[in-house]
Amino acid sequence: MTYRATLTALALALSTPAFAEPVPFDGSWREQGFLRLFTNDFVQKGGSLDVISKGTVSLLWRAVPTSARDAGKASWQWAVAEGVGATDLRRKGGDDRNLALYFVFTDEGTAASVNPNSARKLLKAPGTRALVYVWGGDHAKNAVLPSPYHPSLVTIVKRGPGTGQFAENVDLRADYRKAFGEEAPVLIGLGVSADSDDTDGKIAARVSSLQLK
Repeated sequence: MTYRATLTALALALSTPAFAEPVPFDGSWREQGFLRLFTNDFVQKGGSLDVISKGTVSLLWRAVPTSARDAGKASWQWAVAEGVGATDLRRKGGDDRNLALYFVFTDEGTAASVNPNSARKLLKAPGTRALVYVWGGDHAKNAVLPSPYHPSLVTIVKRGPGTGQFAENVDLRADYRKAFGEEAPVLIGLGVSADSDDTDGKIAARVSSLQLK
């Protein structure tokens, strides 16, 4: 192999992640309501997820594949054709947002014992914490905000209110350290939500190409 070819091969090896595992919307995700019975419309299409929210709020949830529980990064694309206005994401009962992606972590003991298919039980476990990446709110991009609902949830604002289509790449481990001041444990669950119940608004959106790396 020539010197130039060797350098090219090395550059490719260094730029390629150890793994990149697609997480399809293949029917394995399950809707889980919050305190009220209002529900969004989620349509799983394999590579993408269509979301309609009309004065409703709920969470679509799945456990992380065992092979991806040590993932340190994630990427996805999301699009909003119609959305809600700016809100204060720190205010309980007034924090509507177009889309939110949940990345839920827990300690190894909880991961070994809890049912990862139940978001409600998992989020109540003492060792569980979540990063919630949000499109919406009236805050600066990349603002890190405490959740008004639970101290173990931290909101990270990726996009403000409005429509469009964007690709996101996030460093889960770095964001976890920033949010909680310690190293991230086991990545165990993923969620997607849309929230329009407080403003009685409407959201038409899509999430696609979700990957763990």
